[in-house]
Amino acid sequence: MHSHRLMLVDDHQVVIEGIKGLFADHADIVIAGEATSGEQAVELAGSIHPDVVIMDISMPGLNGVEATIAIRQAEPTADIIIYTMHSDQRFILELFKAGISGHVLKADDPALLVRAVETVCAGGTFFTTVTPQQLSRQFQGETAGDDEARLALLSRREMEVFRLLADGLALKRIAATLCISPKTVETHKYNIMEKLSAETPADLTKIALRHGLIKP
Repeated sequence: MHSHRLMLVDDHQVVIEGIKGLFADHADIVIAGEATSGEQAVELAGSIHPDVVIMDISMPGLNGVEATIAIRQAEPTADIIIYTMHSDQRFILELFKAGISGHVLKADDPALLVRAVETVCAGGTFFTTVTPQQLSRQFQGETAGDDEARLALLSRREMEVFRLLADGLALKRIAATLCISPKTVETHKYNIMEKLSAETPADLTKIALRHGLIKP
């Protein structure tokens, strides 16, 4: 069984201990490291190469937003889930632009944080306060509906599925190629078409061709 390496970042040790307790029974998720400041998080991420980072925002010194940007630049394959008290949608949009894969409020049921990690590990995104469609509309509003804004909303796994769909592959073949179930591919397809405002598979092909993501 593949283990996902999880890094925890919060300036309150009691929060870190609480998160560790949530994943105590998850054999496929390993707590690879913990940091109590943004600076420490950036340095630690560079040495342990986490798969997923649970990031607080309000920390002294380098805050969670700055740490997120730095980690995304140094570790582009790391997925970052923001775990904070802040719920403002404009704030979430800015973090989404920086490449986060999830946002969970500390006031939410702790089980949602577990679901967020599981979803992100499976290649998806998870937001408890705003839907990807709402983010998409905000993002598109700022960029005059540019395709690139919509493409930026896709997770890594969704981008993989998008390329294969645009190239004309059937769901079963995509599932076999990516070693996931056809049902999971169908879910990704639905989310991709929602995020890209595509009505048909042909629309996906047109978008991919416009951006050189597949060959004519």
